[in-house]
Amino acid sequence: MLLESMICLALNVYHEAKNQSYVGQVAVAQVVMNRVRDTRYPNTVCDVVKQGATYKWKPEFPIKNRCQFSWYCDGKSDKPKEHKAWRDAMHIANGVYNGHLDDLVEGATHYHAHYVNPSWADTKTYVTRIDDHIFYKWEIKDE
Repeated sequence: MLLESMICLALNVYHEAKNQSYVGQVAVAQVVMNRVRDTRYPNTVCDVVKQGATYKWKPEFPIKNRCQFSWYCDGKSDKPKEHKAWRDAMHIANGVYNGHLDDLVEGATHYHAHYVNPSWADTKTYVTRIDDHIFYKWEIKDE
């Protein structure tokens, strides 16, 4: 279970943030762990990473481009090809999963690339921007 969780977390770091700084990659991993701790999300790393709409007749298959993390159901191979980036992602996953790295995003459960404007962004509380990602908490905003 531990190894499976670490691999799921590392895959998310690799695919979502391998081109970001160390801090940016840690922040992406922390969002996954913050979701695991949030009752609105599944309670395992792999279930959080793989969360998304599925076909009713085949619930184990995600609907293309309908996942929480786009890389998981984009139809492309999920196998890491860049060895250094994969080693870095595994190192970061280990540190974040085991609580050895501080939560730089203050409990954030969402992020998006700075060049997109998802409809949900206005319903979340801005936390910070790190590299190409903007991070948010899922709280009730004051009107």
